[in-house]
Amino acid sequence: MNKIESSLAAWITAGALMLGGCATSGDLTANAHPDKVVYHVNDSSNATAAMRNVGNHLDVNPQAQIVVVSHALGVDFLMSGARDKNGNPYNVAVETLTERGVTFDVCEITLKSRKLERKQFIPEAKFVPSGVAEIAKLQARGGFAYIKP
Repeated sequence: MNKIESSLAAWITAGALMLGGCATSGDLTANAHPDKVVYHVNDSSNATAAMRNVGNHLDVNPQAQIVVVSHALGVDFLMSGARDKNGNPYNVAVETLTERGVTFDVCEITLKSRKLERKQFIPEAKFVPSGVAEIAKLQARGGFAYIKP
């Protein structure tokens, strides 16, 4: 390789490195579609962590479309009067997240198997025929990413 070819190769390499750095160091949400995410809660002992994760997610991507799907023992935090292990009412955090666009889905199969009624739940709770089927639908047909806190 002669001196000109060597210089040209160096410039091309330097340019590629600079462009590569620009491509990975920018704001990942700029010019992108909002995140679409389903958070899966099947145990209310994880509900505080799940809601903290959802809030943090919205802090960095306020346009994110988030659905929290609960079933089995995961529906308990959405029941009227439910409190976390420190005695804090869950409904306050749920109301705040709902105001930010989050949807909270409750599995109706769980209601039937546990002999629960819709009226036992806070107003923000929405009901779906099956929690696991809803998660699958959101992932397969809705393009939602899956997170299990």
